[in-house]
Amino acid sequence: MLVAVERLPRGERRRKPRVLWLWWHGPERETPDLGLLWRAYGRRFDLEHTFRFLKQALGWTTPRVRYPEQADRWTWLVLAAFTQLRLARAGVEDLRLPWERQYDAGRLTPVRVHRVVSALLAELGTPAKPPKPCGRSPGQPRGRLSGRAKRYPALKRTA
Repeated sequence: MLVAVERLPRGERRRKPRVLWLWWHGPERETPDLGLLWRAYGRRFDLEHTFRFLKQALGWTTPRVRYPEQADRWTWLVLAAFTQLRLARAGVEDLRLPWERQYDAGRLTPVRVHRVVSALLAELGTPAKPPKPCGRSPGQPRGRLSGRAKRYPALKRTA
């Protein structure tokens, strides 16, 4: 579906408006609501950046887990960390790079909160005791092979 802008906001009237192609799937006889499609397109932008942040900064896809239960637990841990970053927005100061705009404390992005909280956690320390050395582990007996790990098929949705 081709979407063309009829008029631009006041500050952007200098440039020629560009056309936008949006994909829509639904009944052929039904005309889609362009306002709804446009808002959904804007939300898609937010979702893609959230997934990118979860993968790159919080390491969502980093661990190589063997069991689906481990993957579920790791996903919940990453989501808990993301929630902590969202909740910490009001309690941290903005540490911005020279080219970034200044935001109010309540509007900080998770990337900028992560930048500040990382340094804060290093100063706070941890309530856990340091690990105790307990000698070398015996490891795997000589000559014994562990075999292949059990593989799980990828889940695919059917039509």
